Amino acid sequence: MFGTFFRHGATAALAVCALALLGTIVFGLAPFRPLDVVIGALLFYGSEYLMHRFAFHARPARNAFVRRLQHRLHYDHHVEPDRLDLLFLPLWFLVPNLALTAALVALVLGLAATASTMLGVVAAILHYEWTHYVAHTPIRPLTPLGRWIKQYHLRHHYISEKLWFGVSNPSLDLVFGTYRRLGEARRSATVRSLHPER
Repeated sequence: MFGTFFRHGATAALAVCALALLGTIVFGLAPFRPLDVVIGALLFYGSEYLMHRFAFHARPARNAFVRRLQHRLHYDHHVEPDRLDLLFLPLWFLVPNLALTAALVALVLGLAATASTMLGVVAAILHYEWTHYVAHTPIRPLTPLGRWIKQYHLRHHYISEKLWFGVSNPSLDLVFGTYRRLGEARRSATVRSLHPER
């Protein structure tokens, strides 16, 4: 279970990054700022919803290369939701985004806040990847909340791709009106094939 999860390049890189950030804090190279860890996690959870809804579900680009990226990042995951190689964020997407986030955090919050904030970001991404992994594999979560979150995400893949964009939590679906109770949504004809007309 954990071996398969950490065998993927992105999750292994995230684990190494989290350990490195913890190391900088433990060995006194950067201050530990708990509020910044929370800010980092909230930054990711906000971007999780926004990227999923507005970038990963965007209409296909005109440029063939960009369309291929869209397919790898998300479209193909809807076509084959149980394929593990399409499940995790690819390294070529993850690493530049982490670097850009770290640079922006250093610029806006200051260098002293960077390690703790990025620890929050990385921990939240690992939480997202684990939740996503559990949702698409036969693993049965131990808690009722875990089982509900798994079913919540699977609604997005098997009922409607226009709803339930939160993978790790439903909070922004509630805020932005993309949450529905199970019986309130009709099955979408394009849930498995995003933008089939193009």
